[in-house]
Amino acid sequence: MLTWLKRDDLSFPPLETALREPNGLLAAGGDLTCERLLAAYRHGCFPWYQDGQPLLWWSPDPRTVLYPDELHVSRSLRKRIRQGDFQVTFDRAFSDIIQGCADPRSYAEGTWITTPMQQAYIKLHEMGFAHSVEVWQDEHLVGGLYGLAIGKLFFGESMFSRATDASKVGFVTLVQRLREQEFALIDCQMPTRHLESFGARSIAREAFANALAEHLDRPGAADWRA
Repeated sequence: MLTWLKRDDLSFPPLETALREPNGLLAAGGDLTCERLLAAYRHGCFPWYQDGQPLLWWSPDPRTVLYPDELHVSRSLRKRIRQGDFQVTFDRAFSDIIQGCADPRSYAEGTWITTPMQQAYIKLHEMGFAHSVEVWQDEHLVGGLYGLAIGKLFFGESMFSRATDASKVGFVTLVQRLREQEFALIDCQMPTRHLESFGARSIAREAFANALAEHLDRPGAADWRA
């Protein structure tokens, strides 16, 4: 039976109670306050819903993650990076990045990054938890991604690209920085061929929960904009 969250209670049900079909649906309801969102990520779940649906919280099993040391960069992408077509920055245009991720796409109907969702993550950015990676070409924003950093874990949320390979270059740059900062893993949530091409793989939900327990309270990155 699906648990409905109460607005005055930030707790979530145990991860093992998530539904098998649809895979990982853990709870519904609640709100998008910063306190609840942070509690969700620390618990091992994340919000995902479409306009017109109730707020849904997910913890799929298995969970897709990327270990920074396992990053795979194709020969063609390495060549593209060496060409220096793009400039990559961090936390310079968070609102523009989340809007770019929310913009309609030709291969999908609607967006899960609703206006309330955007507002919630902008607040998390102002609090120092949510971060953006911007990719520029000739001073124009052509791609990027955003997510949350808590302890030594990065929780990826979404990316977009307006130029070939732009988001890929941004993602590789992010992973390289996280590796330098000794981050343990990047939560990719659900599997995609795009992420798997970078070396992302599936682990059991229990293993993901163990990683949360081990790395959430470790000191994070010192300065994202450096």
